[in-house]
Amino acid sequence: MSNTVIGKVAATENRPTTIDDFFFWTSQNLILNPFDVIKVKHINDSITYGVIEEISHITDSPSYLTSYISNDFGDVNASSNTERIGMNYIKAAVIGNTKNIYIPVQNGQEVCFADQEEVKDALGLTNKNPVVCGYIKMYENADERNRVLLPVSFNSDFLIGPEGAHLNISGISGLAAKTSYAMFLLKAIQDKYMAEDPKDDSVAFIFLNVKGKDLLGIDLPNAELDEKDKNIYKMLNLSTSPFKNVKYLYPYYTAANRNTYANEEIVSSQKDRNIIQFYKYIYEQDKDNLDLLFSNIDDTTQTMDSIINHIISEQGKFGQIKTWNEFNEELDEYCRAGSTKIDKEIAIASWRKFKRIINKSIKNPVFTNRVAYDNKETRIQDAIIRLNKNDVYVIDIAKLDETMQGFVFGDVIRNVINLKLGQPEREEEGIPKKIIIFIDELNKYASSDVPKNSPILQQLIDIAERGRSLGIVLFSAEQFRSVINERVTGNCSTHAYGRTNAIEISKKDYKFIPRTYINMMTRLKQGEYIIQNPIFRSVLKINFPNPVYKQYK
Repeated sequence: MSNTVIGKVAATENRPTTIDDFFFWTSQNLILNPFDVIKVKHINDSITYGVIEEISHITDSPSYLTSYISNDFGDVNASSNTERIGMNYIKAAVIGNTKNIYIPVQNGQEVCFADQEEVKDALGLTNKNPVVCGYIKMYENADERNRVLLPVSFNSDFLIGPEGAHLNISGISGLAAKTSYAMFLLKAIQDKYMAEDPKDDSVAFIFLNVKGKDLLGIDLPNAELDEKDKNIYKMLNLSTSPFKNVKYLYPYYTAANRNTYANEEIVSSQKDRNIIQFYKYIYEQDKDNLDLLFSNIDDTTQTMDSIINHIISEQGKFGQIKTWNEFNEELDEYCRAGSTKIDKEIAIASWRKFKRIINKSIKNPVFTNRVAYDNKETRIQDAIIRLNKNDVYVIDIAKLDETMQGFVFGDVIRNVINLKLGQPEREEEGIPKKIIIFIDELNKYASSDVPKNSPILQQLIDIAERGRSLGIVLFSAEQFRSVINERVTGNCSTHAYGRTNAIEISKKDYKFIPRTYINMMTRLKQGEYIIQNPIFRSVLKINFPNPVYKQYK
């Protein structure tokens, strides 16, 4: 137990101690930081824990003018005749008491460093079903005997269900390392479930690769991982091996339209390891997903919706069509002036708009006539039906245009929901109890600018609101949290904040976080995050190491 005294509680007429916070003075030479935990002796031999929120310096000078005058009326080279008495005073938020006594701490009580076990107790870090989420460093400038380096774990029940679910990560591009932190957590979850292999629980993973070659080497070790990072993984009791049971799904491509940033060396290597497939869309089986191509189209008159219903219900000759080429030819007939096929309720201009929107997409090689399953080809639905526990699917959409990215993402969500609802023919006991979906750039699909009738937005809201009961968990990331639909972020049990800018932190999404912590979000470094979770008694600033998997530059 650490008993190093660093200051004393100061309760003044203007700033009394309360059940929520208190102030204490300390030496102006003592280096403390926001998020550091301190302890105060309290009544009945209890201890009250506080977390530092604000640090201020004060002197006995009554005004700035006094300081100016004492330096020979503003001579920066002059020395003050009178040495001012100065000290630091600190605001700390009360986060707990060892005997649940929450009357205010008393004036003059000693304030001390907390040791490692006391920090764990104060922050609520001792929990069941732990899954590592990083580590914290405290009192970095204190004597070595007082420094704290402590692994931090979530209670997995509050991260991936059943008590709470869904994670949202925000931060500006590049510096915030959103993908790296998400993948660190996901790897920790896979390590936990593969090591423990609980009989009544299981997890599978689906990652959408949305940027370059970011996630196309997660089954390969990171050859650049240094000893410092390896020691951190050892301290966290995590392996330094990459993801296991990985399968990569690429959009089918041709020489004229490659559809992926993966070069032939990457693709050939994954073929040799038999962990690659190429997904396609077939008209007869996938026409029901045409609405996903209109996710960002504001269809206030519902004419596009009417056309899609006309096609899906196989009215006219649409019931006889077998290929995308035949579909395109039939659309041409509906778009031709004077055509006898025109439905009185749907104007020719609406058919032309419909064709114009989907024309570019269905010309992509992924829209084809057959799937050669013996040639490493598949449909997204067929792949998801075969999803087993601990499987990791990486579905590449990075080089597709924005409309096609939304189409594939929407198809993934739709098929995962169908799998969990038991629609495909598969024994229920073989289906993973929890399926975690990770998507970056969530703003493309769930921002406040997305039309409210967007099928992808509705699916995301559905997962956020009832996915926990279905066993579908969403890990999402975006640059600016404030632009995301409140029904999505509001249903996330865990929030991670990386480095962001001053404009973003002024938004209402941050109003419940102490001002000092909010300001620190503009100064966070790579490998640092501020996290919120129901089990923690305060927001935490955590660190995490570099990824264990290969990162293609």
